[in-house]
Amino acid sequence: MPKLVSLEEAAALIHDGMTVMFGGFMGCGTPHDLIDVLAESSVKGLTLICNDASMPGGPMHEDHYGVAKLVHNRQVKRFIATHVGLNPEVAKQSMEEGTLEVVLVPQGSLAEMIRAGGAGLGGILTPTGVGTIVEESPLCLGKQTIHGRDYLMMDALRADVAVIAGSVVDPKGNIWYRGATSNFNPLMAAAADTVIVEAEEMVYLGYIRPEDVRTQGIYVDYVVRGGKKRGTV
Repeated sequence: MPKLVSLEEAAALIHDGMTVMFGGFMGCGTPHDLIDVLAESSVKGLTLICNDASMPGGPMHEDHYGVAKLVHNRQVKRFIATHVGLNPEVAKQSMEEGTLEVVLVPQGSLAEMIRAGGAGLGGILTPTGVGTIVEESPLCLGKQTIHGRDYLMMDALRADVAVIAGSVVDPKGNIWYRGATSNFNPLMAAAADTVIVEAEEMVYLGYIRPEDVRTQGIYVDYVVRGGKKRGTV
C-alpha cells in the first residue's frame, strides 16, 4: 500500500541530479501543487522528461505555469520533451546561454519510449523521424531496415522518480483519470523507480470500479493530496 505523505515530504524525495518524469500536457493532468513546493526548494541539476515545457502565465495568473517554474528557477539541466516553443526561457537557456540541454523527441515516439522503459524493453523501432534531425538525437541508437523500410531505434526511457496527477485516488493508490488528463501519466507510472501521485480527490477503497482503474496501485509508492486548488487535474 502506498504511503500518504505531505507535499513537502514528497518533494524531499527528489534530490539533486535526479531524472524526473512529470505527467501532463500543457498543464492538463499536471501535478501543480507538488511542482509549486519543488520550485520553492533548493533541488537542482534535474533531468526532466515530460511532454512540454509549459509556458509563462497560467489560469491562476501565475508568472510561470507548471514545469515552467522549474525551468525559470534554473533547477533543470536537461530537458527531454516533444515541444518547448511556448516557453521562451527554454530557448534563452539552451540556445543563448548554453546552460540547458534540450532533447526533442516526436510525441508518439516519446510515449512509446516511456512505455518501453516501463516494460523492460531496450528501446523501440519507429519510422518517425527518419531522414530528419531526429537521427542526430542522443536518444537515437541507430537505424534499421526491416522489410525494405527504414526505422530509427530509439532508446527506452526510465526515471528515478515519476510525479503524476490523478483525478480520483483510493487508499491503495489505484487511479482514475478524468478525460484527457491521463495523457502521459499511466505510462510514466510504470517507468520509474519511485512513483508519486498527486490526488485531486481521495476516496474510500472500492469507490473506483475495477474496470475504471487506469493506473493500478501496485505502481504507486506515495500519494499526496492536492490538485483541487488549481482545478486542472
